[in-house]
Amino acid sequence: MKQLAVLSGKGGTGKTTVVASLAVLAHQAIVVDCDVDAPDLHLLLEPTVIKAQEFKGSKLAVIDETKCLKCGLCLEGCRFNAIKENIEVDPFACDGCGVCEVICRQGAITLRERVAGQAFVSRTKYGFMAHALLSPGQANSGKLVTLTRLFARILAEKEKSPLLIIDGPPGIGCPVIASVTGVDVGLIVTEPTMSGIHDLKRALELLKHFSIPAFVCVNKYDINEENAKKIVGFCRINNLEFIGKIPFNPIVTEAMLQEKPVVEFAPESDIAEEINKIWENLRLRLSL
Repeated sequence: MKQLAVLSGKGGTGKTTVVASLAVLAHQAIVVDCDVDAPDLHLLLEPTVIKAQEFKGSKLAVIDETKCLKCGLCLEGCRFNAIKENIEVDPFACDGCGVCEVICRQGAITLRERVAGQAFVSRTKYGFMAHALLSPGQANSGKLVTLTRLFARILAEKEKSPLLIIDGPPGIGCPVIASVTGVDVGLIVTEPTMSGIHDLKRALELLKHFSIPAFVCVNKYDINEENAKKIVGFCRINNLEFIGKIPFNPIVTEAMLQEKPVVEFAPESDIAEEINKIWENLRLRLSL
């Protein structure tokens, strides 16, 4: 089983649009949406949930009022200001660090796990999908990404799928690191803007750190062909595999409004043709 992670370094480059189309072209690959803070791949793949599991992330301090003497030690000791003047816990401010539990002389405070999101296994007409949603204000998105990838690996083994396609979160933070650990290949979808070039380099550094082979494609390359040439030149100088230039086409927006991957909605379009070429390049390099 091979694992392909699609990254962007920043939001808005068209990464999820590319992933949805790759899911169509790969035929029964397991698709994983690891952008658990703001998932959107389901909008294009229309999954039917067949399994859901609660995700318990950080802990929450709970005060037993029958034991509490209102001495105020917890109020003084909480660096997050999660204990209010009336000795009640603000669940949005509590970080679950446990200091209040340690310093409470009456044993009135305990830490309890709280539900921080949900992980799902779903079926789409293109194959199975693993995805998740972190509740607003909750932490530990990296742990939820790891759980989602675990669901995907179990699915792949059960279905004997040769490929996992991972839609990674934007940026290079903890959830991105959890998304790329152990993958075989990383595809970076960038755009011909100064911020796109900057974040392309950050994403490449991340993949290099984990010794993951990187491929690069430019989305909407023709909105600034000079910057697109800079990206191609950068890849050539740094011995990076550049595998595609996707043109700008309003038909992508039309496909999104119809909740369909663009290669299915407009298979004869120039953008579908280019994504097909990108997939063929990836398929050969992954030996699929």
